[in-house]
This record gives sequence, structure tokens and C-alpha cells, in this order.
Amino acid sequence: MRPVAAAPAGAVPSGRRPAAGRPPAKVYSPAVNVIVLPTYNERQNLAHAVARIREVADGHGLQLHTLVVDDNSPDGTGELADRLAAEVPDVSVLHRPAKEGLGRAYVAGFRRALEMGATRVFEMDADLSHDATYLPHFLRLIENGADLVLGSRYVKGGGVENWGLARRLISRGGCLYAQLVLGLPYRDLTGGYKCFRREVLEAIDLDAIDTRGYGFQIEMTYRAHQLGFRIVELPIVFVDRKVGESKMSRDIVLEAMRNVWKLRSSPPPRRRPAT
Repeated sequence: MRPVAAAPAGAVPSGRRPAAGRPPAKVYSPAVNVIVLPTYNERQNLAHAVARIREVADGHGLQLHTLVVDDNSPDGTGELADRLAAEVPDVSVLHRPAKEGLGRAYVAGFRRALEMGATRVFEMDADLSHDATYLPHFLRLIENGADLVLGSRYVKGGGVENWGLARRLISRGGCLYAQLVLGLPYRDLTGGYKCFRREVLEAIDLDAIDTRGYGFQIEMTYRAHQLGFRIVELPIVFVDRKVGESKMSRDIVLEAMRNVWKLRSSPPPRRRPAT
């Protein structure tokens, strides 16, 4: 695909102009595959994450557009994202005024990706714990008929690295707890490496998504399951971050545990008409 100088269809500029004398980076149009990359204080990791995505995209001849969603990071992540958008192909930035939780950041990113015309939308962490090498495998499963692909640590071939026993127990126990309460067959319900077909995000009522923390991952998969979409799991190895601090907290874990029961008692959703 030949690069063009225009932004992807429907893309909204980040609001900051490129540095004087620096031309805007070329991007590919249309932005068919959009990776939503939420950030909060990820300045030390962001450039490496973007570079890895571009390396995989160029190496496999894939169109992959990285949408950085920054929640006004005090460490300057947003400013770095603007510079990357001016220098690296297929990168754009959505600036949000404040930190409101992972779920709100993803929903904002999903809406922007749909506006851009994306047909496949990824969730991915910016801390390098999600290996970009898996991106073509997600797309292959979507092309083979999956509507939602879950990067799974808990199926054969998956795993985690550099986690202590306590973190492993919390993660695995949380997945088993959600499976049991919600009656879901999927092994990894709390992971944040996913690929959605556009139709899934259009069918889910994003306004009704209530969780802000990692319970958001459970809720999105549960809603897609309720709506009858085909969900498959892709084995991945999750490598814990080497730089920066985890956003996991006691409050986030408790919110996820409470929300599972709210989901169980909620009425089945109806598919929203496609836009």
C-alpha cells in the first residue's frame, strides 16, 4: 500500500502542531486496523512500543495504525506521543483531560477508531508486556471468522513471565471467579490484548459500559458473548513490565469482583444497529 500525506479518513488531529520545520509523518489510508494504546505515565515505554508495532507492520506488509489515548499524563507522555505522531507513519493521538480509568480510555479510543473507519480494533498495553509479534496472528483468526480474539495467558501455549506468586494467584483466581459466576467458557477474562471486529464494537452499547478498571475486560467479553459473537483465544506469553509502575490496585480488583455480580444480574443486551 502506498503512503499518502493525508490523515486517515475520519481522523481528528491531536490538537498540537508538529515542531517548526518538521513535516507531518506520512500515514496510510484508510486506517483499517487500529491499535488503541491507552497511556498514563508511560513516557519511558511509549516510543519502544510504537517502534515494535511499526516493525511488525512493515515486516509483514500490514496496515496497522496506532492510536495513543493519553489521560493527561504528568510525565509528558502526551507530548512525546505528539512528537511520535509527527515522525512515525500511522500514529495519531487522542488527548483526554484527566485520568478516568482504563475502561473510559478504551471506550474513547474505540469511538475514535470507528470514526476513522477501522474494521478491526485492537486493545494493547503500552508497557511492552504485550508482544507485537502476535498482531498478525490476531488478524489471521479474525480473517478466519472470529469476531473477537482474546490474547490468552491461560490456554495451552500461553503463559506469564516475571510475575510473583501473589500476582499469579490474583490473575488466575480472578479469571476462574469470573468464569464461574458468569458461566463463560473462556480461560483468560482479565487480559487486555484483544482484537475486535468492527461489528462487535458497533453492537455493544458502549455508553452502558460501567467499569473503569480491569473489570472492563471481563465486561466487554461478556457483552460480546451475550450478543452471540464468535470469540476465540490466541495463546500469548505476557511479560511483566520492566520500566514504570503497574496500574493494578486493591480498588481495581474489588471493582472487578463486584461488577461480575452486576453483570450476571443485568438484562441481556440488544444489538445496536450498525452505523
